[in-house]
Amino acid sequence: MFRIGIYPGSFDPPTYGHLDILKRASKLFDKVVIAVVSNPNKHSLFSIDERVRLLKESCSEEVLKNVEIDSFKGLLVDYVKKKDGCAIIRGLRAVSDFEYEFQMAHMNKNLCKDIETIFISSDNRFTFISSQTIKEVIRLGGDITGLVPEIVKKELKIKLEEV
Repeated sequence: MFRIGIYPGSFDPPTYGHLDILKRASKLFDKVVIAVVSNPNKHSLFSIDERVRLLKESCSEEVLKNVEIDSFKGLLVDYVKKKDGCAIIRGLRAVSDFEYEFQMAHMNKNLCKDIETIFISSDNRFTFISSQTIKEVIRLGGDITGLVPEIVKKELKIKLEEV
């Protein structure tokens, strides 16, 4: 049986924490789809197309043959069914992440009994990294080397000069 895992998120911007979860998930599934979500409740720094491009360029640093990058709007479970996925992949950095993710996993299970949620704990090197923190640090002139791919660092600097 061909197993497809869906790794959803805003990825605004993608970090090495995201890519670590992706690499590890790619070993568990025949195919992993990174699904960049369009969330009207969040004000994103990068457009959906920019986030998809940044992920594609960031993933080119590693050769991940079983990874697809896409975007979607609407209910995650509908997207997972459309892509013939069997699981939702979520990264956990801390207990505070778990509380929210646990609620979402149960809601998704309520909406579709056939879809599982798989939690992958962050590598210790990345537990403190969030997209929000990355944006704050670079806005204040801090160094984010080693926390995001070089293309992301470059694009963040350009984007923040425009703002």
